[in-house]
Amino acid sequence: MANYLVGDIQGCDAPLGQLLGKIGFSPSRDVLYVLGDLVNRGPDSATVLRRLVNLGDAARCVLGNHDLHLLAVAHGVRPARANDTLDDVLHAPDRQRLIEWLCQQRLALFEQNCLMVHAGVLPGWTAEKTLSLAAEVESALQGPDSVDFLRQMYGSEPAHWDDSLRGAARTRVIVNALTRMRFCSQQGVMEFSAKEGATSAPAGYLPWFDVPSRQTANVMIAFGHWSTLGLIRRDKLLGLDTGCVWGGCLSAVQIDTSGKCGAVLQVPCLQAQVPGS
Repeated sequence: MANYLVGDIQGCDAPLGQLLGKIGFSPSRDVLYVLGDLVNRGPDSATVLRRLVNLGDAARCVLGNHDLHLLAVAHGVRPARANDTLDDVLHAPDRQRLIEWLCQQRLALFEQNCLMVHAGVLPGWTAEKTLSLAAEVESALQGPDSVDFLRQMYGSEPAHWDDSLRGAARTRVIVNALTRMRFCSQQGVMEFSAKEGATSAPAGYLPWFDVPSRQTANVMIAFGHWSTLGLIRRDKLLGLDTGCVWGGCLSAVQIDTSGKCGAVLQVPCLQAQVPGS
């Protein structure tokens, strides 16, 4: 049995199929952990979702900002954006099956001694707290008031976590940290306008993983989301968004039960998109 982490797919099914072939992936034996942004901007979002659905328990995914956006559009609480490529899902004959499956995915996972999120973890959160807060959003997304949750999900305020937060403000901070964050201050205040590499941090901000007081510094974390950052590989940190949809590569890494990662495996993507979030 082998376990693999894979970065942002964003509707690029052909590279995903090539990558699975390259690693010799077998759903009867192996597990694929997808680090969010399964859909959007690429040409085959519905095909990506069908492929992952058909893998059953062999595919375990965390949700990214584009995945949550698809759910909001599908439930009629948010209009599609001009550069969205979600119509193949929205008009699919199996739309309900795909949307229901997406709603059941997680906001954070801890498996193979690795904390998996799409974007980042606030510096004051432990791994245990991250999973607990992620579960609150998962419950809201899967519950009877999911449409209300999606309607109130958008926005960049509050910009920092407070244990006293309740309702939409509370879940919005959780969503933004786990699916949108790149930079934050040492006090955990998030900043969302800067989207370039790590050196583009506005004054007073750092890449979330470089905050000195981060409570998860001794926990292996794998994330995606930050295509302009490129591949990041450190002792306890793995960034796997290598910009497939923007003409880069789709990347995967094998991870063992101790959280140790093997070699980076990549396939090129011939997409010609204009970089975005």
